[in-house]
Amino acid sequence: MSAHSRTPAMPSRRLFLGAATATTMALATDLTLGARSAHAADSAYVMGYFTESPNGIGTDYGLHLAVSTDSLNWTPLNQNNPVVTPTAGAGGLRDPFIMRKRDGTFVVLATDLKGTDWGYNSQYIHVWDSTDLRTFTNYRRPHLHDMVTHSWAPEAFWDASRNQYAILYSAVNSSGHNVLMVNHTSDFTTVSAPQVFFDPGYDVIDGNMAIGVNGVNYLYFKSSRTGGLVGARSTSLNPGSFTPFSTSVAHGGTEAPTLVKSLTSNTWYLWGDTYTPNGVFYAWQTGDLAAGTWTPVDQKLYTHPVNAKHCTIAPITGTEYTNLLARWGAPAWNRLKSYNYPARYVRHADYTARIDTYPFDPYTDSQWKLVPGLADASGVSFQSVSHPTRYLRHYDFALRLDASDGTGTFAQDATFHRVAGLADASWSSFRSHNQPTHYIRHSGYVLRIDPISTATDRADATFSVGH
Repeated sequence: MSAHSRTPAMPSRRLFLGAATATTMALATDLTLGARSAHAADSAYVMGYFTESPNGIGTDYGLHLAVSTDSLNWTPLNQNNPVVTPTAGAGGLRDPFIMRKRDGTFVVLATDLKGTDWGYNSQYIHVWDSTDLRTFTNYRRPHLHDMVTHSWAPEAFWDASRNQYAILYSAVNSSGHNVLMVNHTSDFTTVSAPQVFFDPGYDVIDGNMAIGVNGVNYLYFKSSRTGGLVGARSTSLNPGSFTPFSTSVAHGGTEAPTLVKSLTSNTWYLWGDTYTPNGVFYAWQTGDLAAGTWTPVDQKLYTHPVNAKHCTIAPITGTEYTNLLARWGAPAWNRLKSYNYPARYVRHADYTARIDTYPFDPYTDSQWKLVPGLADASGVSFQSVSHPTRYLRHYDFALRLDASDGTGTFAQDATFHRVAGLADASWSSFRSHNQPTHYIRHSGYVLRIDPISTATDRADATFSVGH
C-alpha cells in the first residue's frame, strides 16, 4: 500500500506501509532479550511515541513519554508535550524506540523525519543515551547506509551470537521495495556495513522483535501483501533466516507492530497503529506466541495517550515509574471514555456535551479538569480545558458547556457526585447534585441526566476517567 492510497490528511507512516517501533517485553530472567529485556524488578512500563491529530492541532514530532502499571492504560508525561526533540537532520522524529541496554541504561532511536514527506531520504537515524529517561545525552545521528532511500522505524536488539546490538530498520534497496535491513554495533555510534535482514519478496516495514522466547526469535512486521501485521520466526538471528508463519491482524490500515509481554502473566499483547483513521491504537492478545493467532482486546480495557503515534513500550522498575512521574508530571486534565462505546469520548461541540469517536480536533474539547464541585466540594465539576471559564452543567436535563453566572442554581447544575460505575464498579458514574435520582448518561450520543433503571441505562451512564 502506498501513502497515496491512504485517506487521512495526516497519514500515519511512510511511503508504503508504516514505520516500525519495536518492543519486546520478554521473559524477565533472560538477558539475551536485548530489545525490551525485562528484569526481575520490573513492575511498570514506559511508552515512547510522537503525536499527530486530524487537523494538526496536536501534532508534534518530538519524543513523548507515558507510563503505565499494566501496559494497557497510560498516563502521558509532561502534559503530553515532548521531552526531547532532535536538533539536526530533518529536525523532527517519527517512530521512537526505547531499549534498556545490558548495562541497565537506555538508548533511544528514532526515524530522521519530520512530518509526512515520505519521499525524504535519510541514511541516518536519531540516537540519544539516557540513564533514567529523565535526561537525554550524547545526541548523535549514526550513518547506516549509502542508498538513496530512508531509514525508517529503527529498533534494536541484543544479538548474543555476535556479542553486539543489532539495529533493524526499513529501507528500499536494489530490489525496488522496502526490506528490513540490519547493522550491528557496540555503541550505537559506529555501525557495521548494512545487510538485508528480512525480504520475503514484497514490501515490508516496521520490524519488531521478541528474542529468545522458548528458544525462538519472533519478528513482526507490516506486510504490503496482507495489509496487516504478520509474524515471522527463526531459531537464529541470522539475516535471511526468518520465515512468515502467523495469521495477519489489522483494524483498518494498520502498521507499527509492538509486542509486549505481560510482567504478571503469560499474556502477550500486540499493539498496532492505524492510519485509517490516523492515530488510533488497537491491541490483540495471545497466551501462546508460537501459535501465531491473536484475539482482539476489548477497547474498554486499554486507553492510549491522546494523538499518540507509532509507540514503543519497555518495562521499567517501580522506582523508575515513580521518578518519571516526579520529573515530568501527570496531566492536569482527564478524558472520559464511554463504557458501551469505548471508541467514543466525552467532548463538547458547539457547547453541547456528547460522546464522539476518537480521534477528532480540537482534541482539547475532550479534556476536562475535575475540580471540587461548585456547589459541594465533596462532588466534582467538569471544567473545560479548551474553554476554562466554562463548565458542564445540566439545563432542561441536557448537558451543555456554559460560563458560570455566579448563581447558586448554576453551581448546583454543574456539580455531580462520582460513584462506582453503574455497569462496572471499576469505572465511574456521576449523580446530579440537585437532581439526585438522575445520572449523567448518553442518549443518541448526546449527554443528559436521567433516572437509571435498565441495563442499557446503566451502561450509558458509565465512564472511565483517565488520560
